[in-house]
Amino acid sequence: MSKRPDMAERITNPLEMHRQHWPESYDAQMLPLGLALAQAYTAQHSRAARVMAANGLSSAEFDVLASLRRTPPPHALTPSDIQRTVLITSGGLTKVLRQLEARGLVTRSMQDADRRVKPVALAAQAMPVLEKTMSELHTVIGDWMRRSLTDAEIRRLASLLTKLVNGDSST
Repeated sequence: MSKRPDMAERITNPLEMHRQHWPESYDAQMLPLGLALAQAYTAQHSRAARVMAANGLSSAEFDVLASLRRTPPPHALTPSDIQRTVLITSGGLTKVLRQLEARGLVTRSMQDADRRVKPVALAAQAMPVLEKTMSELHTVIGDWMRRSLTDAEIRRLASLLTKLVNGDSST
């Protein structure tokens, strides 16, 4: 009687499993690309999430703070403008903004012209946290990528991924 492989052994190669068990949908070019993109995103995201967590920030909080930091001083945007720059629902953004405001990392004020609009500004005490987090992200992600890719490969990959993202305006 032959030993049956355990589940971990059977799922270690999803491409081969797909080819064997779902051959009618197997695309030898697109499936490896899609899987590699997903795995690269997961690897990058997990590294980034660890850095952010070590600095007391969630990914959503960091995204909001980074969106504000990228604007000219006084580093302020309306919630609608922030939502256009981050991947978060308006309800999720409201929750994140409340958390950041409670921690003193952002401030909210009313506009005289429209009292309903409450611009969000980066608070001074957010700057050291944000700068430290960004520096650590550059180091961790940069070191990881440079261990696997040359500078030329990094530039080429960035160019190809940008071309892929910009190539289909229907999404």
